[in-house]
Amino acid sequence: MNDTFRVLALDGISPKGLEIFAANPNIHVIVKPPLKEQELIELIADVDAVIARSGTKITANAIAAAPKLKIIGRAGVGVDSVDVEAATGRGIVVMNTPGGNTTSTAEHAFSLLLSLARQIPQAHASMRAGEWDRKSFQGVEISNKVLGIIGMGRIGGEVARRAIAFGMRVIAYDPYLTLSRAKSLQVELVDQLDPLLEQSDFITLHMPLTDETKGILNERTLSLCKKGVRIINAARGGLVEEAALLAAIKSGHVAGAALDVYEQEPPPADHPMRPLSNVVLTPHLGASTTEAQESVGIEICQAVRDFLVDRVVRNAVNMPSVDTYTLGIIRPYLALGEKLGRMLSQLAPQRLDTLVVKYSGPVNEVDTTPVTRSILKGLLLKSRGSEVNEVNAPHYARTQGLTFSETKISEPANFRELVSIEVASGDEKHEISGTFFGPDARIVRIDGYSLEATPEGILMLMENEDKPGMIGWIGTLLGKHHVNIANMSLSRNEIGQRALSVYNLDSAPDDNVLAEIAKEPGISSVKIIRL
Repeated sequence: MNDTFRVLALDGISPKGLEIFAANPNIHVIVKPPLKEQELIELIADVDAVIARSGTKITANAIAAAPKLKIIGRAGVGVDSVDVEAATGRGIVVMNTPGGNTTSTAEHAFSLLLSLARQIPQAHASMRAGEWDRKSFQGVEISNKVLGIIGMGRIGGEVARRAIAFGMRVIAYDPYLTLSRAKSLQVELVDQLDPLLEQSDFITLHMPLTDETKGILNERTLSLCKKGVRIINAARGGLVEEAALLAAIKSGHVAGAALDVYEQEPPPADHPMRPLSNVVLTPHLGASTTEAQESVGIEICQAVRDFLVDRVVRNAVNMPSVDTYTLGIIRPYLALGEKLGRMLSQLAPQRLDTLVVKYSGPVNEVDTTPVTRSILKGLLLKSRGSEVNEVNAPHYARTQGLTFSETKISEPANFRELVSIEVASGDEKHEISGTFFGPDARIVRIDGYSLEATPEGILMLMENEDKPGMIGWIGTLLGKHHVNIANMSLSRNEIGQRALSVYNLDSAPDDNVLAEIAKEPGISSVKIIRL
């Protein structure tokens, strides 16, 4: 007898997507509008799958109330509305639809730019009020103006194409975009944000919200902008400090802004930007086109249907898309690979050209693509934040201009099994290798130094002259500042030359302590790695 499944479809999933379920008599679909948490809890107990857009939050409480739930499908790119950690803990697959709204978001951002330049919404409102006021709505041309794009991922690239077609000069800031990729996009790449701010007539943001990017437009950076600049944000609300933007608009330093996203969504009714005549506001419409919603609806419904009926995993954000046999072999490599990638992202330059992954040992017997994807995810987490996962990591890598490859080595090595990754940025290269001592992962090589370090928690890497007293000095200094060393590994290639020390710490020393270490004669570098 065939299994039967119940699917809860929320938030107005495209009817064309739901037709995929209608074709299967063993799938029963319950269609509901956006639900609050308690309403969701009351409905979710007997369902096998939930599909939603951003209107309904799939919280830990809702997940706990769903003993039969096997899969959550997010019709969109981000999974901010899903408690992925809670789902993973329950063994529930979380899927999304990477790339489905690229065109719609880029078009909306460019529409906001045009509306801001020509005051179209304000002129329309005036006409609706029965007025004929041509003098109040004199706009500016965008031809021959400078557009600064902060974040040159897939959406930023599409915005650049449209701006160039309108005769704009495009400057881009993205510390992870390669020069070759920037050249192919026909944009001028700057290494620092400040030159972009100083030259741009319009600035649009297209980057994920991470610890590095939060508040990237703030009181200080806005003060560096050219007077009369216009700001567009259709990416993430937290990228712009709204209080600082409001003050810059009221002072006249910023000529206007167009926002589709906000620090708090929905913004309060008394939001101070609502009354401003030189501000254009839309209610998070970046992905709200018929084509985009139809596309992501079809994509997510097909993926959920394939999982329920055929146990095929596609576009999962919390597990690799592999069969059970392969997963049994590569499972430990997935965690190790992501940690190796995360370590290199904190050791190597931001703008990388190539990544080469080398495998040897039992893992060579199966498809290592999921491991490479985990490495890419770890490498890109710093630049792309929570948006990157094992599914879309290759896409983001290509968007940044990062070329990646994998090689399987059959000849015997110093270890029965080994994963080695090397990145290059121009002539600068960095490499790191990991293996297993029984079930435990170890880092056994960093930039030519052989060692044995545990890839867990907070690591401090220190390169110094190989001379007596260095270990005692660093131990005393860290102890003075109440930083405990849990473990350590030392390496040198020649007596009296350079040495590398890796310390596992219980807590991270602050910047003042690191500066004190770096000033010590004989120490060439000290870095903190967080895993």
